[in-house]
Amino acid sequence: MIALIDYGAGNLTSVRKALSALGAAFQSPSHPDEIERAAAVVVPGVGHFAATRTLDESWHRAIRDALDRGAPLLGICLGMQWFFEGSDEAPGLPGLGLIEGRCIRLPDVNSHRVDGAPGSLLKVPHVGWNSLSQPRPSGLMAGVGQDAQVYFTHSYVAPLTPATVAVTTYGVPFASAIQVGRIAGVQFHPEKSGDIGLRILRNWLDG
Repeated sequence: MIALIDYGAGNLTSVRKALSALGAAFQSPSHPDEIERAAAVVVPGVGHFAATRTLDESWHRAIRDALDRGAPLLGICLGMQWFFEGSDEAPGLPGLGLIEGRCIRLPDVNSHRVDGAPGSLLKVPHVGWNSLSQPRPSGLMAGVGQDAQVYFTHSYVAPLTPATVAVTTYGVPFASAIQVGRIAGVQFHPEKSGDIGLRILRNWLDG
């Protein structure tokens, strides 16, 4: 049974549909103690980093205990950002701290130009389809081609770290997927990314 964490940050309907399509059994625990029975944990999320305040120390402890027992952990969008040390979106609020680094806001100007031309204005939030570049092989991205397209909607991004297994560029390059040990995360929404998204979710379920 997968524990699908519902902390009020976004609609879980599409995540539930995607997990159901893959034949995965899940439930949303109402108390952190219920995670003790979970074989895996998913932390989804859309919106402001401050929403993670609901995940207090008791949730932190329960999720870390699940990892220690060998349960895989997946973060989606805001859920992945929460795995880092924090975010400039809510400077005083710590993340779970599983991955080093802080999340930053996307720039309003495209500074990632190789031709030396002045940067163009960018719309933030970044909403729509964009490509994944894979710096190294990973179980999470197995069978997913270079430059595969997935769906994003976000204003803040995680930094590039040794945990990064997919990179996307929107103004700046950022970590669009991470994986280290049993910890995995995606900045995009696999549940809204068609067959590619379902493949990535299947890879995590089978991992």
